[in-house]
Amino acid sequence: MPGGNFTVTTASRILIVANRTAPTPSLLEAVRTRASVGDASFHLVVPATPRGLHRVVDPEVAGLDAARENLRLALPRLSQAAGAPVTGAIGDANPLSAIEDAMNLQGYDEIIISTLGRTVSRWLRLDVVSKARALGVPVTHIRPNSVDACMLEPVLAGTVR
Repeated sequence: MPGGNFTVTTASRILIVANRTAPTPSLLEAVRTRASVGDASFHLVVPATPRGLHRVVDPEVAGLDAARENLRLALPRLSQAAGAPVTGAIGDANPLSAIEDAMNLQGYDEIIISTLGRTVSRWLRLDVVSKARALGVPVTHIRPNSVDACMLEPVLAGTVR
């Protein structure tokens, strides 16, 4: 348009990938910080990852209930941290497949991956963070801090629902 000055800005689309760490303070702070940097929309994918013997016995169904509960608990907290509604979905049991599916279906500008600590994280043993970086978008890895670890201890033990 001649003589007109206008700027088209679009919000960065940010994919958050987390399961048991979805409602932890470290992830909430990362979302709060990223939202303060510029206009962004966030989408949480919770891989339906089965745990224990369920990975062998009924891998297709086992992780769904826990993933639904984690999604239900995390979305309001993440929305508050983002200052806007955060959408969410249950993803493939394989966290890398869940990331690839989301990237292929919706396309995102950035990825935030929240994992358990190094000693207990299956995702870190699978090298999910490095493999996600190969998708060509910036990836931020969030690990639980000591406050998160205190929150997660009863969850990991299965004593909190």
